[in-house]
Amino acid sequence: MAFSSKVSTSVVLLLVVGSLCLLVSAGNFYQDMDITWGDGRAKILNNGNLLTLSLDKTSGSGFQSKNQYLFGKIDMQLKLVPGNSAGTVTAYYLSSQGPTHDEIDFEFLGNLSGDPYILHTNVFSQGKGNREQQFYLWFDPTADFHTYSILWNPQSIIFSVDGTPIREFKNAESIGVPYPKNQPMRIYSSLWNADDWATRGGLVKTDWTKAPFTASYRNFNANACVWSNGKSSCTSSSKSSGSNSWFSQQLDSTSQGRMKWVQKNYMIYNYCTDVKRFAQGFPQECKMS
Repeated sequence: MAFSSKVSTSVVLLLVVGSLCLLVSAGNFYQDMDITWGDGRAKILNNGNLLTLSLDKTSGSGFQSKNQYLFGKIDMQLKLVPGNSAGTVTAYYLSSQGPTHDEIDFEFLGNLSGDPYILHTNVFSQGKGNREQQFYLWFDPTADFHTYSILWNPQSIIFSVDGTPIREFKNAESIGVPYPKNQPMRIYSSLWNADDWATRGGLVKTDWTKAPFTASYRNFNANACVWSNGKSSCTSSSKSSGSNSWFSQQLDSTSQGRMKWVQKNYMIYNYCTDVKRFAQGFPQECKMS
């Protein structure tokens, strides 16, 4: 499948989630991130304004945020591995630790040259995941930087691409579905080899003659509640201030319409419609509109 040339005016519009005038973090990787593995394959460049991860046959690489967050609006611009990236996965996600961890995932599954990347999303709550939705993108994510955002507040988790919402996971505690709300999470990212499953279910293997594979990051912003020493930086008054309007943000009718447009045209897998996988009945949250 070639990249779609369809352009909708709705894609151009930006999803505005509150003011960004009180950013907790404003995009210097030296200040915001720790490189955690890769033996030199991860690099912070341009005075802290650019971060690159690389993968070769020996190892991939990764980084994590210095801060932990409990709710926030997280933005990162990524430019993915170009060319034949089959077998590679670029993961960018929020996660707590432990067997009952919470997690909010973006994963970008590599492709053969000319085929579209697959954007894989998932949500874990209290250690339970299996909530995958997958999408093609309406642009080439290797040609330039694009913004991938996670809005996480007590009401819902909203995944967005260049300001366009693509997925919402609502708080469904009222019907017995655990929701990520008590465990602070760090941001993690890694570039690694997953050719046992990533491209066409593992049928297409990584071509190591194309290595090293490199993904690039810039313009990290976290308008978020930082968790430190058992306390949140957000107080009751700060949660309701204009700069933190994301804390109570929900999708309005326009944004819901844009999300439905993406899901109609670019969603390629939705666990809530997988009859074979859930022959005994769909998960409870799938029953919510």
